[in-house]
Amino acid sequence: MTVNTNPMPDVQGSVDKRRIAIDRVGVKAVRHPLSLIDRSGAAQSTVAVVGMNVGLPHDKKGTHMSRFLQVLRDEGREVSVASIEALSRRMVDTLEADSGRLELAFPFFVDKAAPVSGERGLIDYDVELVAEVQSGVATQTLKVVVPVTTLCPCSKEISEYGAHNQRGHITVTVESAGAVWIEEIIDLVEDKASCEVYGVLKRPDEKFVTERAYENPKFVEDVVRDVASALKSDARLSRWIVEVENFESIHNHSAYAYIEGSNSTA
Repeated sequence: MTVNTNPMPDVQGSVDKRRIAIDRVGVKAVRHPLSLIDRSGAAQSTVAVVGMNVGLPHDKKGTHMSRFLQVLRDEGREVSVASIEALSRRMVDTLEADSGRLELAFPFFVDKAAPVSGERGLIDYDVELVAEVQSGVATQTLKVVVPVTTLCPCSKEISEYGAHNQRGHITVTVESAGAVWIEEIIDLVEDKASCEVYGVLKRPDEKFVTERAYENPKFVEDVVRDVASALKSDARLSRWIVEVENFESIHNHSAYAYIEGSNSTA
């Protein structure tokens, strides 16, 4: 077979005459092995679903899709909350773009000890890291979904014995100028629930979490306000969102609350 040594045309780099810029163009749903560096400096192996895109000027026909995967490949597997900004900047530089967005969604595992027996078990948290670059300015967003237990204050107050409780999800999204560790968000959220959840519980542990929730009843409104109050006191955060969804045990629907805020002093 004869090999063509003539330069191949760069169709993506040709001029587009429609004069319509594209806000985001790139790749999504890329599965990539990830060795995430956690707060302690240890590496945790997981798999991320990655999205990478950049802005495309009105006069460019297309972007170079293969370059996104090359940037990801060259980064290797070790990524941390602190390194995602640098990765997003390399992506923008490589694609010769003015703006870009990098998204990584993955399960994050914490080895938790049960409160009484000390038995250890893994708890998984859904995490999304997003880094955006716009005209040289980078912002970073961290989203963490934390499972918790809540117990209804009304049920406790009106019942002669017992109270209904349920598992819920508290989702916190924070935008910051610097790194905020995943574990920091988990610790903050679990402290505001009726009780946190565990992977492994023996009978003394089950007694503890049952009584802990009963002594700490909270409406969905209580939880969302308590988490919001804690986020408001963190000067590192520029913007934040708190969502609380309780999967009700006595209803065929969820209870839901949402607060968003800003810590800007401007």
